[in-house]
Amino acid sequence: MLGVFLDIETNGLNPLRHQALEIAFHIIHLPSFHTVCEYASIVKRTEEEWENSDQTSLQINGFSWADLQQGKPPHLISQEIQDIFSHHHVSRGQAVFICQNPSFDRAFFSQFINPDIQEQKKWPYHWLDLASMHWTRSLLAKKQNDSLPYPWADSLSKDTIATWYQLPQETKPHRAQNGVRHLILCYQAVIDSHF
Repeated sequence: MLGVFLDIETNGLNPLRHQALEIAFHIIHLPSFHTVCEYASIVKRTEEEWENSDQTSLQINGFSWADLQQGKPPHLISQEIQDIFSHHHVSRGQAVFICQNPSFDRAFFSQFINPDIQEQKKWPYHWLDLASMHWTRSLLAKKQNDSLPYPWADSLSKDTIATWYQLPQETKPHRAQNGVRHLILCYQAVIDSHF
């Protein structure tokens, strides 16, 4: 089984109005936790797409117009992703996506590859989220140690989850490659933790 650990940085929260600015993923063979492939790219955007940016999102990820001029056009990124997934046999039943916030990442991922094409290629439709994994583990911990807080007592941000497992917070500003690495670190802590 392969895990596609994925993160996307955007210029806003609405995939109908905003755009992906950066995408990164690591494909990991889950039983051995061997990294099969790493990919990251900044996305070149038009001035019109940039002008539509939400300034709060740009403060979080730190992207500038000059940064985006170093990126690749979306159609090239789309082709690269398709080629990588084909080469590494990323397919339904053989792989899952793992994200911090899959409802967000999946919507913006679909800007690169139309959902109909994803379906045609039989790509995984299971998008697992770190927050739910942590939620379950922390409920089990609470059951064994009543002095621990319930998972809803804190934010379910990746940085809060990292703190729970005594891990460092994600490097700022938020960038997709940093996000993926931090996601993997948190995932391993959640999976390997014993209460």
